[in-house]
This record gives sequence, structure tokens and C-alpha cells, in this order.
Amino acid sequence: MRRGAGAVRPPTLHDPGQTEGNDMKTIARCAGGLAVVLGCLGLLAPQARAAAAGPGAPAAACARLVRLADAHLVISTARWVPAGPLPSGPMPVMPMLASVVLPANCLVRGVLDPRIGVGGVQYGLGFELRMPAHWNGRFLFQGGAGLDGFVAPAVGFVEPGTPTALGRGFAVISSDGGHEGMSAAFAADQQARLDFAYAGLAPVTRLGKRLIRHFYGKPARDAYFAGCSNGGREAMMVAERDPTLFNGIVAGDPGFNLARAAIAEMWNVRHLEAAAPKDAQGRPILSEALTASDLQLLSRAVLKACDALDGLRDGMINNFAACQKVFHPQTLQCRPGARGACLSERKVKLLEAIFGGPHTTTGRALSARWPYDAGVAAPGWRVWKLGTSRTAMPNALDATLGLEAMRQYFMTPADPHMTPQNFDFNRALQVTRQVRAINDASGTFLSSFIAHGGKLIIYQGLSDPVFSPDAIIAWYRQLLAQYRRPQRFARLFLVPGMNHCFGGPATDAFDPLRAIVRWSEQHRAPARLVAHGAAFPGVTRPLCPYPKYARYVGGNPKSANSFVCTKSS
Repeated sequence: MRRGAGAVRPPTLHDPGQTEGNDMKTIARCAGGLAVVLGCLGLLAPQARAAAAGPGAPAAACARLVRLADAHLVISTARWVPAGPLPSGPMPVMPMLASVVLPANCLVRGVLDPRIGVGGVQYGLGFELRMPAHWNGRFLFQGGAGLDGFVAPAVGFVEPGTPTALGRGFAVISSDGGHEGMSAAFAADQQARLDFAYAGLAPVTRLGKRLIRHFYGKPARDAYFAGCSNGGREAMMVAERDPTLFNGIVAGDPGFNLARAAIAEMWNVRHLEAAAPKDAQGRPILSEALTASDLQLLSRAVLKACDALDGLRDGMINNFAACQKVFHPQTLQCRPGARGACLSERKVKLLEAIFGGPHTTTGRALSARWPYDAGVAAPGWRVWKLGTSRTAMPNALDATLGLEAMRQYFMTPADPHMTPQNFDFNRALQVTRQVRAINDASGTFLSSFIAHGGKLIIYQGLSDPVFSPDAIIAWYRQLLAQYRRPQRFARLFLVPGMNHCFGGPATDAFDPLRAIVRWSEQHRAPARLVAHGAAFPGVTRPLCPYPKYARYVGGNPKSANSFVCTKSS
């Protein structure tokens, strides 16, 4: 038994006959804060291969799965779902799910290890598993997002207009991370903290594999994990703490050092509030600390200085490493008698503080710096740092989701009265130490993962406003120093212009799961990922494995074939 023995009552669950509408309501409720994150629940595109759908009629075999329920497993739903659109229920689905069409599948929902926790709150590992009629023999764990707290539809989202992983033959499972609700209040419970941090991943994985074996009559041939944001952190966590569970892992924009990112969020809010204009009561209006014009000026200046460093002016900064050596925001500072757009000295210092990352009063860095890139003027950057509220009630994710998480989850003990203005950065590492020990996926000792044949693809937007590209680059450099030829099991792909998981002036649509399947099963390591994006219609670009970048060598400027992957000088 994973948790302590004792009589418990199961958490509130969906009724067995309930439609999927309530799950969509859960997703819709989080759209204000997590729509950005949920867009990358999985960038998935494997080749499906049909397999028999288990013994007997699929519907009957699916219904029989309820017999597996016991004191540690509540199965609330086990029913056959015919092919058709993903139901939206009375509330609209999130945009990235609106076009999803489900194949016929066995839908199983329930809770693993239900229990009553601190304060009489009901906890347990909520999950959803979908097993398609035509199975390709593969299993996928779809990573979570934000602070979890909801069971996302287990479909393995790709992108609008393309098949999901479920549609291509994967059996897909998702989980709520061990608690219900978007609040960080779950952190008062020790086991709930552990489940969110890492402990819930392996039990849900093993449960998914068990249900697959019962339904299809044979085990999954290969197992994969894919997620972005917190799902990317979870992806790295399973490679580090459960190294033999998965054959291939895709970690997108991973919050692998989540506590340090939370410290950076407090740093950002403090500096932005100090620089923001005030309302009639003297309260800062966070969203106006940097205007849209300010950020557009910054984006244009970075492009002017750095766009051609990869051999072609095309609106993308592929040679980002060289860019950091030639661009500085001081070039935008207004000079006496200057004409045209410029920034005040105060705003230049504000940019230096934000992109420089948090420090103690003695100058000790508490988190990584951020590179200057073209995506700073995109909505996906503003939604985290500044928000759009025109009042003193901010809606930026740093000031809402980030603040609550720091108060209740990252700080031990919790401090409900902490504000970015009274947060003590000199004690930041001390007060977050206990959570960092269980939550951060910062380890690089991967000997069992390597011996198991595991493969890891990490991708990261260079204009990610919440998880610094420099942080994951530093982690990958540790691999380069620790292992001989780490590229044989782990590769990092950086996406110019991309915000958190997607969006921005970027070629942000690509297929890392197809690449990880080919690498894991066919031993074909990805030399590049070909990407496109709505921001650049008709354009394709190669994403190159770090430390290489895409350099233009001539030919059609819209084609990825006109670029080679080369190291920055």
C-alpha cells in the first residue's frame, strides 16, 4: 500500500454515465491562467499501426475493467466511446481542443489511492485513460500543466487540423497530479506535495500499463512520456527518478527548476510594480510598466542587431548565442535631443533587471538570465510578465498563479502574507529548500536511463517568459561535461521567437514525438526537427540540436532545405 492504512472514503468523482462535458468545464475554467500552458500538453505525431482491440467485443471488454476496482482503485467510468468530436459540454472547449476528433476508444476514469488528507480534504491520483480500437502497441503518459489539479482529456493533442496521438493509435493516460482544483492549497498536505512533485507519476504509469494489458490482452510494446511546462518538468523527473519506466521522453519548455523560476517571478513583479504608473490610490498598474510600444521597440531593435547573424534577415534569430554578445538595451535609451522612439533610463534599467534575473543584495544569482529575442512583444510574453488588466488588480500569471504558488507551495512553511515587495531574496533559497529537494528535476545522473536505452528530447522557446532558456542550456551543458557523447541519448532543440510552449514570431509547429519514436525504435537520432508556424506562412525552418543553430547557405529563403545546422563561432 503506497499510503498509510486506514478507512477512507473516495474523492468526489464523475458518475459512471456522465458525459465528458464536466471535464471540458474544468479545462474551460483554467483558460484564463493556463490556456498558454495547456497548448503543449503534447506535440505528438507518431505513425500509428493497427492492432487487435482485445478479446471479445471492445465495449464488453472495456466495461469489464470495472472489476479491477478495489480499496486502492476507484473506477468511476469504463465505457466504450464511439468515434466523433470531443464533446464540449455546456461550456466551450479551449481553442486547441475544439477541432479534436476522437477515434473509437475505451474510456476509463477514476482515482488511484483515494484518501483523506490534512484538514479532512479528499485526495487521490485522478486519471483518464483512452485506449483506441486500432492500437499501435504504444503507451503515452500525457504530462500535466500549471499546478495540475484537473484531469485533462487524454488525447495527446498535436495541433489544430492534425491527428492526436490517440487518433494515431497510442493509448493515452493523463492525471491531475494527486489533487483537485487549481489552487496551491494542496501543498498543506505532505503526500499531496510529493504526488505533485514526482511520486504520483510512477503509480499512474503502472496503472495505465496494467489496464492496457487487461483490455488488449497483451502489454504495451513501448512507453513514452510527453509534456510541456510543468509537464516538461514531469518528463525530466521520470527520466531522473523512474529511469526504466519509459523508452522515450519529450520535455517541452520544462520548468525543471520550478522553485528558482518562482523566485524569478517574484523578482519580476517587484521590479515591474515599482516602475508601473499608479492609480488614484497610488496602487501600481502592472500591465502598463512596459507598454506594447515599448516591447515592440525592443523586439525590432533585437532583430535589427541580430537577425542577420544566421545569414538571412527573416524575422527569426537563429544564432541567439552571438546575439547576446552584440545587443544591449542601453542602445534604446533616449539621449538629449534624440528623435524617434526610445526608452527612458528607468525603463532600460527595468529591462536589465528582468532579463538579468533575480539576485541577492550581494549580487548572488538566484536563477538564470533570459536571452534577448524577438518574441518579447508577443501576447504569450505579456500574459506571464505583465498581463492586460488596466486596473491595480493584476492578471499577469507571475502575479497570480506564481504568487499563490510561492506563498503556499514553494515556501516552507507557507506564508500567506508574503508579497513580492516584502519577499526576502537573501533567504529565497533557504525558504524554498524543502520543495526544491523534491520538486526540481535538476539531476544529471542518468546511468540507468541510458542503460535502459532511454531517449530524451527537450525543446525550449527562446522567448519563453517564465522558464529561462539559459537554465536548460546550463543543465544540458552539465550533460556535455558529465557524459561522453550525451547526444546519443539526449538532445536539446531551441526554438527562436517561441514563447512558453508555443506562440510568438516562431516556427513553433513541429513533431518531437514522431522524432522520439524513430529514435527509440529505429535508432534514428534526430539531426534536425523541421518546423513551421502560423507567424510565417509557407515557411519551414530546421530546429537544430544544441549547440548548433540553423544557418542560411543559399537557395529558397522559405525552405528549411536552405539551412544547415552549424555551431556558433
